[in-house]
Amino acid sequence: GSPASTPVATPGDADSLWGEDVVWLSGDAHRRTVRVAPLSVADVLRRRLFSRRSVVLTSATLALGGRFAAMLATWGLSADACRTMDVGSPFDPARHGILYTARHLPAPGRGGPTPEAVDELARLVNAAGGRTLGLFSSRRAAEEMAAQIRQVSPYPVLCQGDDALGALIDRFRDEEQTCLFGTLSLWQGVDVPGPSLSLVVMDRIPFPRPDDPLMQARKEAADSAGRNGFMEVAATHAALLMAQGAGRLLRSVTDRGVVAVLDPRLSTARYGRFLRASMPPFWPTEDAGTVRGALRRLVGPESGTGGPAAT
Repeated sequence: GSPASTPVATPGDADSLWGEDVVWLSGDAHRRTVRVAPLSVADVLRRRLFSRRSVVLTSATLALGGRFAAMLATWGLSADACRTMDVGSPFDPARHGILYTARHLPAPGRGGPTPEAVDELARLVNAAGGRTLGLFSSRRAAEEMAAQIRQVSPYPVLCQGDDALGALIDRFRDEEQTCLFGTLSLWQGVDVPGPSLSLVVMDRIPFPRPDDPLMQARKEAADSAGRNGFMEVAATHAALLMAQGAGRLLRSVTDRGVVAVLDPRLSTARYGRFLRASMPPFWPTEDAGTVRGALRRLVGPESGTGGPAAT
């Protein structure tokens, strides 16, 4: 549930490996839960794991902003204390994928999807012939956009919550012209190679919720220490999710497609460069016509020719 009190950082024992904890109350009028989480796990990882043995960490999303520094700091490590290597990808994102930022759209607000965003997504879905994975910042946003797109697009739109998630993903994979909209589980857990997934759409930059007690406490702690809490916590959180979400597109060496971000801040905000550098190096554009043309070529009889997403 939503937090019912302000998060409080409480000092641990002097010998505690956890340092400070964040304590908050969640729930509603019928049930309350006290939750406790460490402000940082860097100390315990450094002292209990990395100082005792050699460790190999592998992931497709360790380098955020093109560097390993953000993740190393989270684990209590520095670049001097370990060796890092980016071995690249077996895919060719610059030739096989497009990163489209809808710079002309209004910045997303706290309300539902704007008419401009609905129109933009409908045009993209129709150009792609369905085949769209919609990644949304909240369940409400996914449901509202699904309801809107169903009214203006001929292609089936599945929404997280309509059925068990595994069943929805199976149907999305098996029925090529189907769309699937959802939230966090889809940003990280979908593997659909082939023509069923030609378009990945992110409705907005996935910053943590402002009422997330743990994230807010970590941001405040970074600010108090003289660091940039927004970049260290909020932007890093968003960068990791966007890297994972963009990774849903190219799942085999023959995949082609588009990642579309309906949030103009990816192009206009200063932190946009950091977020873009965290994603695969797709061919970038802000031209909607170019993107819709590439999607039509992918699903039409001339698939495989004529554009960055189809060469």
